[in-house]
Amino acid sequence: MLFERKTPVGGYEVIKRGEEDTIRVNYEQEPKVPSIENDQICMAATVDKLVEVPSATKIMFFQRRNYTYEYDQTQLLGEVAKLYSHLVKQKKLFVYTPIGLSSNYIQEYTVRYDTLRYIVMTLLKSDPLGAYVELKRLLREEKIKLAKERLPERKKVIQDYINVLLYLYNLMDKLKLIELAKPYLPGYVIGDRTLYKRFFRPVISPDFMFTRLMSRPPLRGEELDVYKVGDSEVKIFDVPGEIKYLYHLMPPEFKLNEDKYELLDLAKNVLMEHKPKQEEFIDPERMRQTFFNIGNDLLQELSEHKGIDLSFEEIKAIANILVRYTVGFGLIEILLQDPKVQDITVNGPIGQTPVFIVHQDYGDCVTNIYPSKEDGDSWATRFRLLSGRPLDEANPVLDTELLVPGARARVAIVGTPLNPWGLGYAFRRHRDKPWTLSLFVHNNMISPLGGGLISFLVDGARTMLIAGTRSSGKTSLLGSVLVEIMRKYRIITLEDTLELPTEALRELGYNIQPMKVRSALAIAGGGEVGAEEGIRTSLRMGDSSLIIGEIRSKEALALYEAMRIGALANVVAGTIHGDSPYGVFDRVVNDLQVPRTSFKATDIIVVANPIKSPDGLRRWRRVTQITEVRKHWEEDPLREHGFVDLMKYDSKTDSLIPTDDLINGDSDVLKAIAGNVKEWAGDWDSVWNNIMLRANIKETLVNYAVNTKMLDLLEAKFVIESNDEFHKISGSVREEVGSLDTKRIFEEWGDWLKRKIREKKSA
Repeated sequence: MLFERKTPVGGYEVIKRGEEDTIRVNYEQEPKVPSIENDQICMAATVDKLVEVPSATKIMFFQRRNYTYEYDQTQLLGEVAKLYSHLVKQKKLFVYTPIGLSSNYIQEYTVRYDTLRYIVMTLLKSDPLGAYVELKRLLREEKIKLAKERLPERKKVIQDYINVLLYLYNLMDKLKLIELAKPYLPGYVIGDRTLYKRFFRPVISPDFMFTRLMSRPPLRGEELDVYKVGDSEVKIFDVPGEIKYLYHLMPPEFKLNEDKYELLDLAKNVLMEHKPKQEEFIDPERMRQTFFNIGNDLLQELSEHKGIDLSFEEIKAIANILVRYTVGFGLIEILLQDPKVQDITVNGPIGQTPVFIVHQDYGDCVTNIYPSKEDGDSWATRFRLLSGRPLDEANPVLDTELLVPGARARVAIVGTPLNPWGLGYAFRRHRDKPWTLSLFVHNNMISPLGGGLISFLVDGARTMLIAGTRSSGKTSLLGSVLVEIMRKYRIITLEDTLELPTEALRELGYNIQPMKVRSALAIAGGGEVGAEEGIRTSLRMGDSSLIIGEIRSKEALALYEAMRIGALANVVAGTIHGDSPYGVFDRVVNDLQVPRTSFKATDIIVVANPIKSPDGLRRWRRVTQITEVRKHWEEDPLREHGFVDLMKYDSKTDSLIPTDDLINGDSDVLKAIAGNVKEWAGDWDSVWNNIMLRANIKETLVNYAVNTKMLDLLEAKFVIESNDEFHKISGSVREEVGSLDTKRIFEEWGDWLKRKIREKKSA
C-alpha cells in the first residue's frame, strides 16, 4: 500500500494493517534526522503521539529514509505515555497548600513541587531515565532532611512530599524501560542520551523500498568477520545472549547522499508507471537490461535538470539499484550474490521477523533485513509469471528457480492454507560454478580415495544414486559427478526445478541437453510434461548419460524400467532423499512402488549427510558411505547382505576410509567394470592401482592449489581440462607400452600440471 504524504511537517497519520497500528510521522522538512534515542525533543513528541494513539504497535518517521521503531521498542515508550497520561490528570499531586508555616519554608516547598511538576510534565517524556534518577535523588535528600528535622509541622510537610515522591517513584520503577536500564543507571547524567541507544535502534530503509534494515551494528556485538559482496559490506557479529550469529548487511543504497536519494526516488516513480507485461517475464535478463537502459537515461536527464553533477559510474550504480527495486528482488539479490550464503529463509507472517540464512563459515545466522508484506506479495506474483506455475489456495506450493546477476537459486514457496501465516520462502543458493570432486576433497567432504573411486565408477558407466537428508549437499555432489563425465559423451539432465549447472557445463564445451518437467507437487495438466514421460523421451534421443535432478515420484518406475532393459549405455545418476542405503531401498520400493527386482538395477549408493559438532552449534557436510548393491538377494537387501560398503565415514579421523571389501577387491560392481577392459579383467591390482591413480591426481591437484594459492585450479574449468588430459595421457601410454602404467601416467600428468601452473603464473 502506498501513502500520499499530505500530513504537515511533524504531523502524523495512523496506518492500520490487520492488528498493526503504525504511527507514520512526517519529518521531511526537518533539519535533523529523526531519532528517539539521540534527540529528547523527538522522544517527547513521540510520547505525545502515543498518548493520542495508545494502540500503536510501530512508529515510523519518513525523511528520505524511513526510520521504523518496531513493536518492542514502541511498547517501551507506550508504557511511558500511559503513565504520563495517568499523572497529568492528577493535578493535586503537584500543588503545595501550606498551613501555618513560615514564608521561607512555604517558598522552599513551592519550588520543590514546581520541580516535581517539571519532572513529570516535561522530563518524563523527553528523558524518562533522567526523571527516574532525579526522583531517586530527591527521595534520598528528603529522607536525610526528615531525619534531621525536629519541628512536627515541618516533619509532616516533608513526609507528605516524600509520599508523593514514593508514589511517583514506584510507578516509574515498574516501567519496562527502567527495568532494562537499572544495571546501567549508576552515574547516569541527565541529558546524556548514550544509554538510550541500547534500547532504541530504528530499522532504516530508503523511502523508495519496502524492505527495512537494522543499519546500525549491535552495541555489544563482537565483530568476527568483515568482507565485501560487490558494493555491499557484510559483517558477522557474535551478539551476547543470542545463539545465532548476526549477518549484518550494509548495501550501497543505504550510503547514498541526499541528492542521489532524490534522483532515485524520482526515477522510481517514473519507472513504476511502466508495469512489465507477462510476456516480458519470459526473458527476465532482457527485461532487466531494458529497465537498466531506461533508468540510466532517465537518471542522466534528471541529474542534468536538477543540476547534480554525477559521473558515468555513479549513474550506472544508481541505475543498478533502481532495477533491483523495480523489476528485481531487492536485498534478496545481494544475499544470493554472497558466495558464502547457502540458504535464505523468509518466514510468514512476512514483515514481523528478519531474514535467516545459512552461512558457509558461521552456520545458521539471523540477518538485519526485515522484508515487508508488500515484498512477499510482489515476489509471489513474479514467481508465478516466471515459472508459469500456479500459486493459490488450490496450489499452495510452488517450486521454481531464480536467476539474478551473479547468482541462481532454487525457490520453494508455501502459501495459504498450507502456511497459516501467509507466504513463506526458502531460497537454496547454487554455486556460480559447478562443484568438483577436487573442491570437495579440499573442503573435506570426501577423501581423495573417495573422489578417485567415484571417478572410476563414472567412467565405468554405472548406475548411481546420491542420497542424503535435506541440505546434505546431494545436488552439489551430483553436479561434481557431471564434471567427471568425459566431454566426448552426451548428457541429458531431467529436473522439475533447474538446479544442476547445465548452462555452465554447456559453456565449458559439454554436449548437454537439459529437460524441464512438471513438479511432482503440481497438478497434472498445463504445458509441462511429467517426469516419467521425460525419461521415456530421453531414451529416444540417442546414447546419452542420464542425470535425474531428484527422484521423487512416478518417474522412478520409468527410470528403473530403462535401467533394467539396458536402454542406457552410459552413466545414470540422480539424487534421492534417504539417510542410508536401506533408507534408499525403503523409499524406492515402499514409497515409490518400484519392484524389488527392479531396485537391483542400482549399482552404487553414495550417502552424504551433515555431521554435527558435540555442542550442536556447527555442522559439516560429509560423504558418509559409498555402498554397492549386490544382485543375489530376494526380499531384504540389508538382511540378505545385499549392501556392501566400499567406503565408510570414520568420525575419529573425520574422513571417508576404505573397507576391507574394497581393499581386497570383494566388489561385484568393480569386477564388472574390470571385465569390460582387457588389461583389467581378472587383475584386481590393476583396478586398485587405477583407482589410486585417480585419487592421487585429485589429492595432488588440491595440494598444488593450496601451496600456490591458486584455488581456481580446483574449479570446473581447470578440473575438466585436467580430466581430459588424464584420459589423453592414459590412452597414449597404453598405446606406447601396451598397458595402463599408472606410475608413467601420473608422472606425465604431473609434468603437464607443473607446466600449466607456470603458464598461469606468467600470464
